[in-house]
Amino acid sequence: MKRIRVAGLIEMEGGYALMHRMNVKPSDNPNKPHGEYYVFPGGGLEEDDASLEAGVAREVLEEFGIEVEVKEQLYFRNIKEDLDEYLFRCVYKNGTLGTGTGPEFSGDPKYADRGLYIPTIVPKEKMKEIRLLPEEFRVKLLKDFDLE
Repeated sequence: MKRIRVAGLIEMEGGYALMHRMNVKPSDNPNKPHGEYYVFPGGGLEEDDASLEAGVAREVLEEFGIEVEVKEQLYFRNIKEDLDEYLFRCVYKNGTLGTGTGPEFSGDPKYADRGLYIPTIVPKEKMKEIRLLPEEFRVKLLKDFDLE
């Protein structure tokens, strides 16, 4: 069965709301990055999600504690045979960034050794300077949004 990952690009306060990640130790999985980097908020589509857009809104609320309106699909990539990823442009509606209740913030032991998850707003002028993953989406974003 194909797995689907959805994520959002949220413009806020003159920048973009991203998850700042800091993994202090390399993973056993060579595909998992370590060190300091940023990712778009998101995660796996769940059975209860009525659509890709509903999955994005749920994930952003879980991770960031904010409500968004999902506007349009920006990018798609096929990661491997059984995994696709979609990035959607989102508009902030309400809530306080950093009040998410997802498993990353709840003390879930599964996340204990995965480093820090820090909801952050990165100013537009700094976007070209950060390590934003996935790289494929970063390259398109910098070009399409004139952030180079």
